[in-house]
Amino acid sequence: MAAKRILMAGNEAIAEGAMQAGLDFYAGYPITPQNELTAYMAAQMPARGKVFIQAESELAAINMVFGASAAGARAMTSSSSPGISLKQEGISYMAGCRLPGVIVNMMRGGPGLGNIAPSQSDYFQATRGGGHGDYRTIVLAPGSVQECYDMMFDAFDLADQYRTPVMVLGDGMLGQMMEPVAFKQAAGKQRAPIPKPWALTGARGRQANIIRSLLLKDGALEALNKQLQAEYARIQKKEQRWEEYCCDDARVVIVAYGIMARVAKTIVTSMRAKGARVGLIRPMTLWPFPVTPFAKKKKSVVKYLVVEMSYGQMVEDVKLALECRSPVKFFGRAGGAMPSEKEITAQVKALLHG
Repeated sequence: MAAKRILMAGNEAIAEGAMQAGLDFYAGYPITPQNELTAYMAAQMPARGKVFIQAESELAAINMVFGASAAGARAMTSSSSPGISLKQEGISYMAGCRLPGVIVNMMRGGPGLGNIAPSQSDYFQATRGGGHGDYRTIVLAPGSVQECYDMMFDAFDLADQYRTPVMVLGDGMLGQMMEPVAFKQAAGKQRAPIPKPWALTGARGRQANIIRSLLLKDGALEALNKQLQAEYARIQKKEQRWEEYCCDDARVVIVAYGIMARVAKTIVTSMRAKGARVGLIRPMTLWPFPVTPFAKKKKSVVKYLVVEMSYGQMVEDVKLALECRSPVKFFGRAGGAMPSEKEITAQVKALLHG
């Protein structure tokens, strides 16, 4: 029997997906445009016997997630761009302590307080670590409300598997829009917990566990960094995820993620119906960036158009993935402005006929 579909906003789908994925503890602080997520958690988590805390600040929220994760809980926080900036110190501490956790960023226009319109200008922050030190976070980029739900299962599983913070990077439009969502399991149920022998659960009958990121002994911090880099290399090899659409014979390939990929897919479908050889690559992991689909295309006759709600961030990863084998053009708008179908189509046509 087909799964029941429920109309939900993206923010609500993230919250429901997280709870069904086994979320034990949520700490957050209000900020638009992700407040529906926090409100959903506030209503549902206590009713399901889980812990919800509205913290006094973003700093408090991420440090509560740190503590809950250290105790073995599946823990999560969420915010939007300036709020995520405030959490960066705590995320770095979690990476240094090898603590799993999920951080959701529903991006808004910036810099500064900016506005509450959708944006994709936090790509660098998310994919380059965001805080201090040589660390990375796995970054997942949903492109629909269904994926907002689905990717929460992946987010917690990846966080626990690699003992690392995982960021889910959406935007204000994806968080607010509503679409039907099919649940993997009945609402109110969740996955069974996985063993975490490293957690601080009391040392009766075993050797004490120690979780810390302050390592002053000569060579100790370098040893941790080498361990982290080896784990990041394993993640880069195993966890690249992407979608290709109509790329086999494409002369121009649009590269876009999240909500912009939705617009790009519509353009590809429309232009294909008129005979234009256009395709789409949609990264679903922003880190590790999916270099594989770009490496497959050896012919330099393929041109790439990178479209973002920023002034050019993911475009750098596309150029690195291509290693100068093909021309890459960028088109973007920021500050809450969204590239339109008409504007992107004009860019594609210029590449096709240029």
